Amino acid sequence: MKTELNKQQVSDIQKNLKSRIYELREEIRQELLKTEDEHFIDFAGRVHDLEDQSVADLLVDLNLARIDRQILEIRDIDAAIIRIAERNYGICSDCDIPIPAKRLLAQPTASRCLSCQELREKTYANAGSPSL
Repeated sequence: MKTELNKQQVSDIQKNLKSRIYELREEIRQELLKTEDEHFIDFAGRVHDLEDQSVADLLVDLNLARIDRQILEIRDIDAAIIRIAERNYGICSDCDIPIPAKRLLAQPTASRCLSCQELREKTYANAGSPSL
């Protein structure tokens, strides 16, 4: 593993990543439980016009967006934990150079160096955006 981090730093990051996964799973569980109890579900069943339906749909979509964001974070964390296990954590997935320790400490799930990440964001800035 050619990284700028020492073994203890990588171990601490791995421990923190695993802890964060447990937190996210609990947040998702709580969000799903809360969703079952929310009034907007009852509201959605009693809509009387298009405006009411739009509000009900928006509230449900906001809850789902929060859960989607949490699931994406879990996927990023899982990928980082796999990179640690495969001993290639801290190596840019695009250019194979070590990712600076400062970046990994700030963003432990980073899979690219800053240059490659910026290029990716510029290249795929509009990917998945709706268009007419």
